[in-house]
Amino acid sequence: MGKVSLGDICVTPLKKIHVTGGDVWHIMKKNDDGYVGFGEAYFSQVEYRVVKAWKRHLQMTMNLIVPVGEVRFVFADDSGSMREERVGVDNYVRLTIPPGIWFGFQGVSENTALLLNIADIKHSPNEVERKKVNEFKYEWELIK
Repeated sequence: MGKVSLGDICVTPLKKIHVTGGDVWHIMKKNDDGYVGFGEAYFSQVEYRVVKAWKRHLQMTMNLIVPVGEVRFVFADDSGSMREERVGVDNYVRLTIPPGIWFGFQGVSENTALLLNIADIKHSPNEVERKKVNEFKYEWELIK
C-alpha cells in the first residue's frame, strides 16, 4: 500500500434511466474508472442516525453505492485531513475508495438506507484495521 490521500477518492455520477413500470439504475461496468477487479459484492443496511466507524482496508478497493436512502460518509487520512460525501437517491454516485483511507458512515435518511459495496477482493479480517468512533475528532451529530 503506497501513500494515499483523500484526493484519491473518485466520485462517479451514475445514470438513472426512467422506464415505465420502474427505473433502471446503473452501478458499474468492467471498463469504468474505479473498476479494478471483482472479489465480492454485498449490501449493508444503515439505520437512521447510526454511526459505523472507523475502519481502513489495507488491500481492498471499495466501490460504494447507495440506491436506497441516504448515507453520510466521512473519510480520513493519516495526516488527520477529512472529507465528507453524502450519497443516496438524490445524489446517485459511486464512491471508489482505494486501500489506506480511514472511513466511517452514518444513516441520514429516516428510513433504513441500503449500501452496496463492490469490492475488488474477498473480505478478509487480516486486511482491515479498526478504530473506535471517538479516535478521530469528528462530530457525528446529524445535521440535515
